[in-house]
Amino acid sequence: MSRTQQQRRTETIRNLIDATIESLCEKGYAATTISEIVARAGVSSGALFRHFPTRLELLVAAAEEVRARQFAEFRAGLSGLGTDSIDHCLALLRAACRAPINGAWYELLIAARSDSALRAQLTPFTVRYHEQIAQLARTLPFAATIDPELLDTVIFSVVYLLDGEALAAVVHPHPEQDELRLTMIANLLRVGAPNQEFVSA
Repeated sequence: MSRTQQQRRTETIRNLIDATIESLCEKGYAATTISEIVARAGVSSGALFRHFPTRLELLVAAAEEVRARQFAEFRAGLSGLGTDSIDHCLALLRAACRAPINGAWYELLIAARSDSALRAQLTPFTVRYHEQIAQLARTLPFAATIDPELLDTVIFSVVYLLDGEALAAVVHPHPEQDELRLTMIANLLRVGAPNQEFVSA
């Protein structure tokens, strides 16, 4: 049975995005060139530009795919939420930060520091991404124990800590600290974030 034009188009786009993510993870931002992407995807550069007029648009599409896959994995993990949801959620979050696919996201973030065009494209995307993280965090069982005005700050403090840990672990891992670090974070969350009066003092 022959494929329809729409099916071929969808497959080509998927292959291009997958190839971009793989290249970002394996070779980094600078080496993720058009030539590298089309070679991995098995298509011509003309086919790439029919779907993505610029390399930048393809990179942003790859970032969106990473976001979608990470949320799907995290939500699937939540289906096994145990009685101690804090430990479970922290383990899921660390796994997401250290997942190979997240390397593509880190490559784009680091590149955006000095690439103004990439930064301009990633800024609104990242705002939406963080809003989605915050919305999901508010549905988690332990969120009710944290001052609602501080919840977003608490959640992103943990996200940034584990992002930094994932990056540093590439060149200087400390596996003996992994369990202790999550335990320390979990204990802080169990006693609740500082109240508003403390923060304002």
